[in-house]
Amino acid sequence: MNPSELSLLVAEPSDLQRKIIIKELKQQGVTQVSEAKTINEAYASVEKHHRDLITSAMYYEDGTALELLHKVRQNSEISDTPFMLVTSEHRRATLEEFKQSGVIALLPKPFTPDHLATAINTTIDLLSTDELELEYFDVHEVRVLLVDDSKLARNHIKRVLNNLGLSKISEAADGSEAITLLKNNMFDLVVTDYNMPEVDGRELTRYIRNESEQSHLPILMVTSESNDTHLSNILTEGVTAMCDKPFEPQNVKKILYKILED
Repeated sequence: MNPSELSLLVAEPSDLQRKIIIKELKQQGVTQVSEAKTINEAYASVEKHHRDLITSAMYYEDGTALELLHKVRQNSEISDTPFMLVTSEHRRATLEEFKQSGVIALLPKPFTPDHLATAINTTIDLLSTDELELEYFDVHEVRVLLVDDSKLARNHIKRVLNNLGLSKISEAADGSEAITLLKNNMFDLVVTDYNMPEVDGRELTRYIRNESEQSHLPILMVTSESNDTHLSNILTEGVTAMCDKPFEPQNVKKILYKILED
C-alpha cells in the first residue's frame, strides 16, 4: 500500500487549517481526502464511508475530539479506524486521554512534513501485515501477556501485534489481573503499560523478576511517561525494553525482534 491508496477524513472547524492540512497531505501523496467541520459531520462521514484514517482537531462547536473518538470506537463497524489528533494543546492530562485511547499519532500545530509522514506510514503499517521473522521462535506460537487498564489501548496494541504475526495474546486489565494469569499460565513475552491502578507496570515487573516462576520473561514496557527520573527507575526494575505511546508498528517490530532473538 502507498499513500495514494489511503482514504482520509480531515475533521477541522477552521477552513484555513483544513486547507493547510489537505495541502500537506497531498504533498505526502495522499489524494483521497474528505472534509468535515463538526463532530456530527465527521461521524456521519465515517459511518457512511469507511476511512483509513481520521485526522481531527481538538475542539469543535459541538464537542471535542475525544467525544468523536469514543463515538467511532463504540461503533463496531468503524471501531478500528486509525485516529490522529492535530492540536496545539500541551496539557499532559488532556493529551494522556488520547494516548490511552490508542491514537496513532499526536501532531502538534504547526506540524512538520516529517511528523505527517510518520503518521501516514504508521497508518499504512496498521493496515498491512508485516510478520516478524524469528530464528528461535515460530512467531505464531509466541505467547503474549498484554497488560493495560485501557481497553482501547489494548485493542490498538493487539492490532499491531497481530499484524506482526503474534496471535496468541492473553489480556489483563491491570497488574493484579496479570499476576493471576502468570501464576496459572506460561508466557514468552509480557507487554505492559506503566500507569495502571492497583498494581502498576513497575510493580508487575518487580513481581515477575523477584517472585514469579517466569523471572526470565522479556518485558516490554509501554508508557506515555515523560519524567526522566521515573523512566530511569523503571529500567532498574528489570524491564527489557521500553517504547512510547502512541505505539508505532515499525518501532515495535524492531524492539520485539531484538528482545525475542537475544
